[in-house]
Amino acid sequence: MSYLWQEFNIKTFQAETLVFRDGVFCDELSDYENIVYNADKNIISINKTPKLPIHIIYIGEIGGDINLNIDVLSENTKVVLTTKIKNKKPAFLNIFIKNTGKNSLFDGQIIVQNYDNLKIDVNCNHLCENTGIFVKTRVLAHKNSNTILNGYANIEKNMENCDSDISFSVMADENTKIQMKPVQYIKSVPNSAKHSASLYKPNNNQIIYLRNAGLSTSEIQDIFKEAFLSNE
Repeated sequence: MSYLWQEFNIKTFQAETLVFRDGVFCDELSDYENIVYNADKNIISINKTPKLPIHIIYIGEIGGDINLNIDVLSENTKVVLTTKIKNKKPAFLNIFIKNTGKNSLFDGQIIVQNYDNLKIDVNCNHLCENTGIFVKTRVLAHKNSNTILNGYANIEKNMENCDSDISFSVMADENTKIQMKPVQYIKSVPNSAKHSASLYKPNNNQIIYLRNAGLSTSEIQDIFKEAFLSNE
């Protein structure tokens, strides 16, 4: 899958993979053994402990209402979600993550370019002790766009020693509307439980340095946008 690196700057690694492009599952690009995908309900289930990590790749352009359900059911499993998408028409992306596998980790990175109206809901549920769910969402909000980001992490009773992190970061263009709401519901003592929301803005020293290097205002803006999207 080297083309994914070139076209979408996706870091691929040795793993079982599921690939979605423009909201459509691509079986011919996927390579999996221990994953069950229900296309009708759009549910990804990891039922057996795999020898390799699981890598879910979600790329391309989206629109309309999209649900993505990810159930980590096996123990000692690492699941990585890499999402690099854009929307040029209204879109609602609803992601449900359930981790019921002891010592299993879900690590998600969602990168979006929003040109219109975008709402993302991330719902994370720790349903076993010693589980980890980390979801970092980064949105480049283009001119006149509207962005709503909601994140909910739930650590149930008797689910001790969990690690949870829900974070949002937005770089906004002119005349944009931004709403961010990360929440943690903690009913057991965790190892860690974090949530954050931030707006990224270049500092004056960076701008002056690039101007002194002879770059135009538009070139400087492009550099900052690229740096924001590629920062991992």
